Amino acid sequence: MYEKNGEKYFIVDGHVHIWDGRASNHKNVHGREFIDCFYDYHKNLSPAEAVWDYDTYTYYGSERFERDIFGEGYVDHAIFQATLLSDFYHNGFGQTEEALALVAKHPGNLTYNHAYDPRYGEAGLEQLRRDAERMNLQGVKLYTAEWYGDSRGYKLDDRWSRRYLEECITLGIKNIHVHKGPTIRPLDRDAFDVSDVDKVATDYLELNFVVEHVGLPRLEDFCWIGTQESNVYGGLAVALPFIHTRPRYFAQIIGELLYWIKEDKILFGSDYALWTPKWLIEQFVDFQIPEDMQTDYPPITVEQKKKILGLNAAALYDIEVPAELDLRYPEPGWREPESVLS
Repeated sequence: MYEKNGEKYFIVDGHVHIWDGRASNHKNVHGREFIDCFYDYHKNLSPAEAVWDYDTYTYYGSERFERDIFGEGYVDHAIFQATLLSDFYHNGFGQTEEALALVAKHPGNLTYNHAYDPRYGEAGLEQLRRDAERMNLQGVKLYTAEWYGDSRGYKLDDRWSRRYLEECITLGIKNIHVHKGPTIRPLDRDAFDVSDVDKVATDYLELNFVVEHVGLPRLEDFCWIGTQESNVYGGLAVALPFIHTRPRYFAQIIGELLYWIKEDKILFGSDYALWTPKWLIEQFVDFQIPEDMQTDYPPITVEQKKKILGLNAAALYDIEVPAELDLRYPEPGWREPESVLS
């Protein structure tokens, strides 16, 4: 929990990882390219005091995770978002069993979302069923630009992808997190386009689609989709670190999101270990829209920040929130805000 100026914030970090990017795990040159690209994002967008050395960054392990998330990071609950990249890494990039061991150790504070790839067909569907039972899945994380043999990506509305989404409904997996953000070497930028979210969100209202990285650099496209589709949410991972390096750009991002999709559909995520939650939370709580931009973007309220930092994700994942911190139960006479397009 984080406290500032007498206000307490229940923190849900909706995007964390345990990964192994060491050379011993690289299946080919693309494994090195991927982790190097991650490290470039880390060192270029972090405050100097929060930059790690390269070797630590490639593999930091469970003890460091616990310290950075729970010990120093103010986080009350964190959600693993798996990234497998089986074509690039011998044992996968995300470390499934290590993450699951942490969930078992901290059952009230960690949730694990696994990944699937619809290009595995029927065999992948069987694996999804086994994973859902073993891992108690409430959500999945999808990389539509992940390579698989000769294929360099897929669309959410492909025939097999729809089969998997339908199976998620059957299995009770309700939260579909999709990387729709900046490209990462060597993945293809166009494979992260957000347009396919619009189609499946319309067709599968039983599911929540969390667009990770709010579609950057396609923010405008995402906002037009998110304001029309009631089951589309935006994850702030990757967008949030600009609060440090380009605060006016971040003001534009968060201002557009609050205008279009409203504060109830925006989720905090550090993308750990790309960045650590401590400085992101501290700077976001202190952040305000610059005065000369407030003609377009109203000041951000404490209530809005509380929802974004934890209460919205808690609602999606049925995470218990201390009653004194829960703003989700409105006063009599409250009305759901209307879409800007209503």
